[in-house]
Amino acid sequence: MSKKLTSRAEDYSKWYNELVVKADLAENSAVRGCMVIKPYGYAIWEKMQAELDRMFKETGHKNAYFPLFVPKSLFEAEEKNAEGFAKECAVVTHYRLQNDPDNQGKLRVDPEAKLEEELVVRPTSEAIIWNTYKGWIQSYRDLPILVNQWANVVRWEMRTRLFLRTAEFLWQEGHTAHETREEAVKEAELMNNVYANFAENFMAIPVVKGLKTESERFAGAVETYCIEALMQDGKALQAGTSHFLGQNFAKAFDVKFTSKEGKLDYVWATSWGVSTRLMGALIMTHSDDNGLVLPPNLAPNQVVIVPIYKSEAQLEDVSKIAHLIMADLKAKGISVTFDDRTTHRPGAKFAQHELQGVPLRIAIGPKDLENGTVELARRDTLTKEVVPLDSLTPRIEVLMDEIQRALYKKALDYRDSHITEVNTFDEFKQTLETKGGFISAHWDGTPETENKIKELTKATIRCVPLDVASTPGVCVYTGKPSNGRVLFAKAY
Repeated sequence: MSKKLTSRAEDYSKWYNELVVKADLAENSAVRGCMVIKPYGYAIWEKMQAELDRMFKETGHKNAYFPLFVPKSLFEAEEKNAEGFAKECAVVTHYRLQNDPDNQGKLRVDPEAKLEEELVVRPTSEAIIWNTYKGWIQSYRDLPILVNQWANVVRWEMRTRLFLRTAEFLWQEGHTAHETREEAVKEAELMNNVYANFAENFMAIPVVKGLKTESERFAGAVETYCIEALMQDGKALQAGTSHFLGQNFAKAFDVKFTSKEGKLDYVWATSWGVSTRLMGALIMTHSDDNGLVLPPNLAPNQVVIVPIYKSEAQLEDVSKIAHLIMADLKAKGISVTFDDRTTHRPGAKFAQHELQGVPLRIAIGPKDLENGTVELARRDTLTKEVVPLDSLTPRIEVLMDEIQRALYKKALDYRDSHITEVNTFDEFKQTLETKGGFISAHWDGTPETENKIKELTKATIRCVPLDVASTPGVCVYTGKPSNGRVLFAKAY
């Protein structure tokens, strides 16, 4: 298969799909709308998972696991949540297959094996978890519960795209229970900040922290906090959400506790999650027409060593130095691999590692051994330098940090240059079509106006920014009073 990608300028969507497949990250499976995450793609997800898991545990959360199947009656208990996910649910109705007497060699559903109660394949786990919490919580002494689970969920999406929107995907979902409203709100804000920290310091993606509008909130939430990122094509991507659920789920599942004062009250709740959609964000924020560009903090291989040789003797000499370099780098906590495959020429190896976004590549040949140097290539800038062997490890340590910061700054500069304030609807439409990005505009606060703008432009309110002071104005569409600007964009 050709490794050359369609250019982003020519067809961004095609470029993305080709890159995911050619970089060996994932592929479509035999199951409609589902993907196979291949070893290299899963290695990146594992790096994400490890860092997030560490951050969750540092903030007091513990991992647990809950069933994949949710009895339909439990799923229906919180009406808004059930209504919000109903159209995306896969439902199990039978528990057995049998030979089909009318079609030899085929199987059919056994009509006698119908479930007494249908089971929803979880699109999210609030229902099964809050039904469980009812047995865990009696007193304020049982609170807070700070639980996270790593799991898969199923949402029967009709239009799918690898990592960005699939019928089944991997994620984590936190579900916490609290004694007071204040504690629950603080928890929801904390986890949104954790997500922002991870996105910016590990993924090198700048994000806007904000609140969703009522129509964009998670089904069953009182408030939804979010982080929004901007991709290179000017479209927004929701990178994570954290929900203050109030007492909605506690009331739906009758989860009460006795307070310190001896009063009976409903528990306050949050839920929060990020998914393999982050893989799509990582790809679209940094990558180029040559392939993936990975920030060192999340690259499975931060450094790759490629030997240049013509004989077995030369390979042996180069290998000795390569293994010494590897030992030095590993001692510094830098992940490194030695690509000594004899089935590929150096040029093919260079192309593969460039396509797969390895941050730094070392090339060593006989002349380098004579000179006591190596060639060191950066993936992000596609530049090369000759580095003495005795200063290689310190140089790589410096470059790891430099590349991480450079990727963040490049993404931040793009994001900031694509936040445009507009004051009329004509400006709004023109900016959306010619420039894209985030459009900062006044909105009158009504879902009717929000929906009308979406209908006319396909742009949605991504968030009400938290870090921007609200300044009153007039709505860009209706001219009615507005409490402040919100961010609109076309989005994935």
